Amino acid sequence: MATGVLILGVGSGTKSLQNFLSCTKSYEAVLLFGRASDSYDSVGKIVAKKSFEHVTKGMVEQALGKFRGKIMQKPPIFSALRVQGKRLYEYAREGKEVPKEIEERPVEVKELEITEWMEGGTHEYHWPEVEAGQEEKVFADKVLHLGGDKSSSAGSDNAADTAAGNKRKRDENDETVSGTVEPAGPPSPKRIKSDGESMASGAIPNNSSTDTPAATRAPCPSPACRIRMTVTSGFYVRSLCHDLGAAVGSLGLMAALVRTRQGEFELGKNVFEYGDLAKGEARWAPQVQKMLQDWEQGDHEGKITGNKIIQDVDEVEQGHDRAQSTAAARKAGRPLSKRRNSSSPEP
Repeated sequence: MATGVLILGVGSGTKSLQNFLSCTKSYEAVLLFGRASDSYDSVGKIVAKKSFEHVTKGMVEQALGKFRGKIMQKPPIFSALRVQGKRLYEYAREGKEVPKEIEERPVEVKELEITEWMEGGTHEYHWPEVEAGQEEKVFADKVLHLGGDKSSSAGSDNAADTAAGNKRKRDENDETVSGTVEPAGPPSPKRIKSDGESMASGAIPNNSSTDTPAATRAPCPSPACRIRMTVTSGFYVRSLCHDLGAAVGSLGLMAALVRTRQGEFELGKNVFEYGDLAKGEARWAPQVQKMLQDWEQGDHEGKITGNKIIQDVDEVEQGHDRAQSTAAARKAGRPLSKRRNSSSPEP
């Protein structure tokens, strides 16, 4: 559910990576109303429900004003922040209470706007299918202060919450409303949700859960909106979605996320697709070389290491060529020199 710009360092260029921790970032996210999850996104488990029929685009646009500029934000419990030497997500996965209240942190939202409003039943996004057990809901409310309905029967009467739908969810997930586990039935033919999807948000992997293909699921009745933002370091988009849902008298979770820019690197401008790496050096090397040359010519903090970065790439390519020559010599039975170039790195 999350994709976008990821900056990688090459050789000594890794020394410049620290600069990108403090730079601004731009995102596009989809916010879905009416439900809260333990991970603040659609990968986690539903821990609370609340009405959403009253939510309008105008209400959301008005509420956005509270989140622009310098604000205080509370990170999600499924995050890598440490409390008393232990990461928050470790407390969450173990079902243990955090020893102290999760503190708000100062962040800045430089730009924030709605780019698309989607009425209920007209979009492709869905709430999580897996619902947390009652004990998990109580724990989540105690830690997250959700303020929604925690009972499994709560929420609006709609296609997503009919009795038949609830029964189907319990059968498919082998979990009762009370959270007790029933014997598993035969494997479902539907696609199993991978642990990787859960780990992307920090949610607890649920190997028994299934993710029904969107084509067979009824449209989600809740409205959704796509929001675009530019924020400073330490900002959590999931927390914004969670807080914005509460700000309009409902609940909210993040249904999709794209990082469109980090520092000076921007989608469609000076990045290349991760899939190009699998297509061979002939495909990705020219793109990387050009990006590094542009970086070296630019006016920014990383310019000092620009020549060194390009030099490292050249050395990597030369090392690749030497390795191929060595392999060819061994195959031909020719002796190899044991002399080590004094300028080459230690093995």
